[in-house]
Amino acid sequence: VITRFCRLYAIDLDEVEQPDLSRYPSFNAFFTRALRPGARPLPADPGAVACPVDGVLGQFGALDGNELLQAKGQRYSLQGLLQADPDLTAEFTGGDYATLYLAPSNYHRIHMPAAARLRETHYLPGRLFGVNPRSVRGIARLFTRNERVTAIFDTPAGPLAMVLVGAFFVGSIETVWAGEITPPHRRPPRRWPATPQDFARGEEMGRFNLGSTVILLAGPGVLEWASELTPGQPLRLGQTLGQALGQLTSSD
Repeated sequence: VITRFCRLYAIDLDEVEQPDLSRYPSFNAFFTRALRPGARPLPADPGAVACPVDGVLGQFGALDGNELLQAKGQRYSLQGLLQADPDLTAEFTGGDYATLYLAPSNYHRIHMPAAARLRETHYLPGRLFGVNPRSVRGIARLFTRNERVTAIFDTPAGPLAMVLVGAFFVGSIETVWAGEITPPHRRPPRRWPATPQDFARGEEMGRFNLGSTVILLAGPGVLEWASELTPGQPLRLGQTLGQALGQLTSSD
């Protein structure tokens, strides 16, 4: 199955830390494979915000108050996405967001876009609709309805959040600090504060078992998007998404 998958999706084994396919004990072990050191260099500019995944850029930009654009004619609310207390939602109101879709062929570990300190983690139960572009266009408020894990971070420039959205065939979502959070699926919501933990830009923070979506949120005035970004653009881990409008590269 691994060999056929590599042929079907033209996986570049030159960038994989372990290119010997016989060394993987399961398909999932290969699917969540590590990359060799240097395969995804970070931006040379220490003030650049790095793309946290390999994938395709969906909608991005400034929130319209507390609304995010899902697709043409489709919007959803920040409160619906986070389902958090009003104070937390207010931290991101008027800020910025980017939706990043991971196809099955992509590298499926998720890394930090900037240096930050973990504040808390939320689990929200939900459906497991597909998150491919067709589903995003056709299913209203998709990202507020699917199962998801949200990690909240603090930086000197303001708050950041990474929303890991589950999807059809996603076997699990995990973080490096909590391990596997799903399955089980659709259990009661959970929120847990974290032991303060600092992450460097580019450090791994989680992974998907099969493809899904990451929504990056930033508080107002935290970042300015790179001018060359456009919806539908393929991106690679470490590619510059924008410029920090503060000392975002330090978590001190």
